[in-house]
Amino acid sequence: MTQPRYLRSARIAAAGLAVGAMLLTGCAATVNKSAGTDAGANASAFLTIPREDMGTFVQNFNPFAPTVNPMVQQSIYESLLIFNPAKGNTTPWLATEWKAAEDGKSITFTLRDGVKWSDGQPLVADDVAYTFELQKKIKGGFDYLETVTAEGTNKVTLNFNKPWSPALYEVGQLSILPKHIWSAPADPEKDANATPVGTGPYTEVDSFQAQSFVLKKNPNYWQPEKQRIAGIKMLAFAGNDGANLAAANGDVDWAPQYIPNIEKTFVSKDKEHRQYWFPPTGAMINWQLNTTKAPFNDVDVRKALSMAVDRDQVTKIGMSGYAQPADCTGLSGNYETWKNNEVKDNCTWTKLDVQAANDLLDKAGYPKGADGKRTLKDGKPFEFKISVGATSSDWLSVANVISQNLAEVGVTVKVDSPDWAAVVAGYETGDFDSGIVWSANDPSPYKYFAGMMGTSTVKPVGAKTFDNYHRFGDTKADALLAEFAAESDESKQKDIANRLQEEYSDAAPLVPLFSGPEWGAFNDTRFTGWPTEENPYATLSVKAPTTVLVLTSLEPRK
Repeated sequence: MTQPRYLRSARIAAAGLAVGAMLLTGCAATVNKSAGTDAGANASAFLTIPREDMGTFVQNFNPFAPTVNPMVQQSIYESLLIFNPAKGNTTPWLATEWKAAEDGKSITFTLRDGVKWSDGQPLVADDVAYTFELQKKIKGGFDYLETVTAEGTNKVTLNFNKPWSPALYEVGQLSILPKHIWSAPADPEKDANATPVGTGPYTEVDSFQAQSFVLKKNPNYWQPEKQRIAGIKMLAFAGNDGANLAAANGDVDWAPQYIPNIEKTFVSKDKEHRQYWFPPTGAMINWQLNTTKAPFNDVDVRKALSMAVDRDQVTKIGMSGYAQPADCTGLSGNYETWKNNEVKDNCTWTKLDVQAANDLLDKAGYPKGADGKRTLKDGKPFEFKISVGATSSDWLSVANVISQNLAEVGVTVKVDSPDWAAVVAGYETGDFDSGIVWSANDPSPYKYFAGMMGTSTVKPVGAKTFDNYHRFGDTKADALLAEFAAESDESKQKDIANRLQEEYSDAAPLVPLFSGPEWGAFNDTRFTGWPTEENPYATLSVKAPTTVLVLTSLEPRK
């Protein structure tokens, strides 16, 4: 699925800002003679990208808004550093260097010289300090962050209330905002920020309509030599189908969404210029069961339902064969070097076993009736909903496969598909049965396990949460997470992560389905220099802010 970006918290979404920045600053408008294009026309052309999960745009570029417009975290605002999951490397961005204290209780960043905001004002340490103040006030999070102190104009120190090894990538990937702009609105959370001021390469809102908008060059960008394209044009679509048709027709340059049967529907129309790359470094896609409701609070039920799911069908039918089935570690392809091989090799509850699923449900006290359908302990039918946004054709297919699979064990599952805003509102407040959900995908698996099992992320039903929708907490996991956070040695962190995976496999906090691909397809008729599997300096996705990070800038084809 192409995951709606507004479904993420701002602190997670911040990570994606630099991704698009690197891609967009390097994508050169070069002539492609074999395509018969005009070099002058290409030089003035806008890089055109569809947004398949937003039928209309509203001129709101506030990164704290419930619905964040595309490119806010990709080309307008930038972060201190960039992590590239395709290579596992980190690139300094607005900061040139950073140093963690020996006791793990602070990090000092040195800002890059010469960086200006798009209005010409210099980027200073006060901007960084104010960004964190505003972030904590509006969105919360960063509970370990005690103070942020600007030291002169180019250094900022973040002090923690305890040693916190995951902090570097959490604080380093937050979008930095200009204090002189954001301190002015009476209510910055609700301000539309219609004419944004950022440090990114394309900040200038040119034309804006409900179905499209254009961002032109930041006149004060700190890497002007990398602003090779004239600007970015975003197109709004109310679903994958419209965006895919635009890609097939050659109306867009970059197609970062799920495209079924892509070789036939996209590549075959112009094999010389069309390519795609779906690396398995995306987030784990989970089937989250609301554990505040019976019978989902029963680990045997969760494991039984998981064993009833045919993940081969899920990935082949629902995901067109692009995804890899999950295992009992819960970790995506981004964490292959972190996986506990013993847990992975001895995995049972993420493998299809209808008989074992039936036996476990029988044992747990959910009997089948004469009609073959199961009942709950109160005698009511064992039935519930899977909620998925209507625009996500891939995840709807996944949900339908699960529904058919569970019928084999006497459980009735109905697929509920309103718009994504309604679905996520239910996730956030706990007003749902189950849903298909992405997960954290940071450089280390700490945040993934914290969001899946940490009690600190559990909110009561009715209170909003942005992480642990299924509302599962495990005190054993808490102890391991605290141990992990206090440890800076990666080899020791991996030992702790092995134990976290053992606890995850025992507790089955949710049902992992598959390792999400990083969607990305392109047409290089007008623009060249795209990342590929052979040259993975970036992923092609512009949709997953926690994963779509880049290492180096795109270069023009020579």
